[in-house]
Amino acid sequence: MRLDKYLKVSRLIKRRTIANQACDADKILVNGKAARASYNVKIGDIVEICMGKTPLKLKIVGITETVGKDAAADMYEVIG
Repeated sequence: MRLDKYLKVSRLIKRRTIANQACDADKILVNGKAARASYNVKIGDIVEICMGKTPLKLKIVGITETVGKDAAADMYEVIG
């Protein structure tokens, strides 16, 4: 799954276009490197979102095309 779609489906970022813009501005890091929106995420990847005051670091533990609001948080695990 593409990084921008993953961020939207997991409800980490509200809209896919905003996720796309964040990737273009190098605010999304995957495994310590700036990632493009077209990057294919895999289970075990470490994603860091540097938007706002405190960066959010998380590990991908699940990938599904569609998910309900309650199960969206089960797609990732917050590291720190």
